[in-house]
Amino acid sequence: MISTWSRAAGRTLGAVRGTSAPMTYGLIALCALIFALGPASGLVPGYGSGDALLAAQRAYFRHWGVVPAELFEKPAGAALTPATALFVHGSWVHLLGNMLFLFVFGAMTEERMGRVEFTLFYVGCGYLALLGYAAANATSGQSLVGASGAVSAVLGAFLYLFPRARVTSLLPFLFFLPLRFPAWVVLPLWAALQWLAAGRASDGPGVAYLAHLVGFGLGFGYAWVRYGRKKGGPEGGPGRAVVGDGRATRVKAAPAPVTEGEKQP
Repeated sequence: MISTWSRAAGRTLGAVRGTSAPMTYGLIALCALIFALGPASGLVPGYGSGDALLAAQRAYFRHWGVVPAELFEKPAGAALTPATALFVHGSWVHLLGNMLFLFVFGAMTEERMGRVEFTLFYVGCGYLALLGYAAANATSGQSLVGASGAVSAVLGAFLYLFPRARVTSLLPFLFFLPLRFPAWVVLPLWAALQWLAAGRASDGPGVAYLAHLVGFGLGFGYAWVRYGRKKGGPEGGPGRAVVGDGRATRVKAAPAPVTEGEKQP
């Protein structure tokens, strides 16, 4: 069994290293592995079932997730939790939604930034997004988990770097018809919806929309400062990174990434 897992891991790592965006796919694989081994996946019998499983999930989220009240009361012991929380997800839907959007928007962003810079950008912006949410809800005892603060930063950077990339979106009010729009239309609309939702959000379990907004703003701001001063700026000028044969880039995606926050328990 161990040898089988070792061979599978070796093939996976080899495939990741052979891609043009190894860190994006590596992050997806790492999040999936951590989720599969945790209590929220339901795949590990050792966590029990029923009330025992729910108790294990709560303890797991509290240990690895961000608890704002504890973060600022015990900063020495909880300072790493905004980083560990990026790799923990509360449900299959939470995981798959975030990883879908990292897969769609992460590869092109990584190709533009480079592997090391993209990884530091992802973790750093994700950390600050969760920290920003915790600062705004400093008395909350709810644990916060998920990668969508970091994924939102990737969306913000993508918007600046590839504003004219064609994003295929499924709009519910149009009966989920797949329609293609430029990133400069889709992503600001997504950010506006997060802003509206953040205004109605409560302090209970659910979605940390503020973390999305902080991450999105950090990602866009970083790309603006980092690449805006270069000749040609973002996609469309002489300094842009060419994807494929140079024709209009097309990206397929769902309406919005699954959101951050303690959706379970």
